[in-house]
Amino acid sequence: MPTWLGIDIGKSAVKVAVVKTAYRRLSLQALASSDVVGADVTGAIQTAVLAALGQPGTGDGMAVAIEGARVAVRSLSLPASAQRQLAEVLPFELEAQVPFDLGESVFDYRVLAGLRALPGADPEALPVIAAVAKVAEVRARIDQVKGALAVEPERVGVGAFPLANSIPWTPGLGEAGTVAIVDLGQKTSDVLVVRAGEPVFTRTLSYGTEGLPQTANRLAREIRVTLGAYRSAGGDEPSQIYLCGGGAFVSGAESFLAGELNVPVSVLPAPTLEFEGPAKERALELPRYAKAVGLALGLTRPLGLDLRKGPLAYERGYAWIKEKIPMLAGLGAVIAVSFLFQACAQLYATGKDKTALEGALGIVSKEVFGEETLDPDRANDLLAKDTAGADEDPMPHADAFDVMVKLSEDIPQSMTHDIEELDIQKAHVVVHGIVGSIPDAQAILTSLQNERCFSDVKITRTTQVVGGERQKYVMEFDMKCPEDVKGDPKKKAAKPASSSSAPADSASGGK
Repeated sequence: MPTWLGIDIGKSAVKVAVVKTAYRRLSLQALASSDVVGADVTGAIQTAVLAALGQPGTGDGMAVAIEGARVAVRSLSLPASAQRQLAEVLPFELEAQVPFDLGESVFDYRVLAGLRALPGADPEALPVIAAVAKVAEVRARIDQVKGALAVEPERVGVGAFPLANSIPWTPGLGEAGTVAIVDLGQKTSDVLVVRAGEPVFTRTLSYGTEGLPQTANRLAREIRVTLGAYRSAGGDEPSQIYLCGGGAFVSGAESFLAGELNVPVSVLPAPTLEFEGPAKERALELPRYAKAVGLALGLTRPLGLDLRKGPLAYERGYAWIKEKIPMLAGLGAVIAVSFLFQACAQLYATGKDKTALEGALGIVSKEVFGEETLDPDRANDLLAKDTAGADEDPMPHADAFDVMVKLSEDIPQSMTHDIEELDIQKAHVVVHGIVGSIPDAQAILTSLQNERCFSDVKITRTTQVVGGERQKYVMEFDMKCPEDVKGDPKKKAAKPASSSSAPADSASGGK
């Protein structure tokens, strides 16, 4: 299972959360923290990561965040038609709203699709929230982590935005209303406003838990002013405020802020993740590690912003590939075994098919050729020998048109002859004709008997035309040329001699 690390680097402590992912499953494995002694942030990062993982390493990916005070966050409303060109349009929109040169900066943005689905939302407006930071500031945070762990972080979040990554798993944050999350640090605090399940506003406060209870009123005033700034921009009054971070467990913090802000205040609920290993023992401390958990979850389903863009875009190196070599080797072995199994199964099936086909060939060759053979080449030889000389034209050598031609040729021009019906069925011809006298019909009979393709020519009936002197006759004969007779060649030679004594030039009736 991939292992993701969220590293929350604060001014007084470094907190680490370890999240493991599997198919449709997320589990929180460990939570760890280390105080920053003096200015040794590098040592605190190393200690916290080692304590969280229980062994040297960095997992499959890391995410960190840059302080909100170093980033300019802007909410924009753009025409909906600009959605496809946001990456090109936003630099021009942001250039006039940020206090530093965009050419030396990096930015990320998020389209707040959930706000467009709210009742009364303008369908022509495209709400966008963007964060801009100097490249040098982001690079410094990346180098800080790389110097401590020898690996660059995969994502760099912005202020309190990593908390938004926990929205899908935290009860109360994904609802349609407006809530606020206050991350109370020791020296600074971050406020994140969530509406319709999306982060819409954030601000970093210059007060934290340091100096309490003397500074409690100033902290409450800063939170009140921040929420007022959000409302003045068209936002709604939050229906609930959640506390997280190291100051979430300060005694009396919830009741004090609730009285000062006139809004219900409670500790941020624990996300509905599975708790395994050391994380079970520290489940009650989870609000203290809310930002670290959000950073780790941002490596799976990010809802926040990521400043690793443009010149700071993350690229995996060979070290990551080396870490994956055991897994890749295992997958390669599984694929090889599967391939061999499939090849063996295919060969076995092919062998069975060959045996069955050879058996069928032996049965057919025995029935057709009188010789049983399992050899395809021998079967082809037998077939060629059996069909040698049998390539005859399947078309008959005489047809109905030839019958009509012969009738017209054999009837003298001086004879008056009419054909009432000419019927040909399966090489048997029946002619219904009218002639002047019976001798005329006999003359036609004699002429047709001399045709080589006509056999068994006979007149079956003669009658006198009613009311006239002419004679009707019915003549029948079989039509088959010697070339159409299959069988013994001797029989083919004998049949023409018996059926006709006409000379060779009388074959004009054939094809």
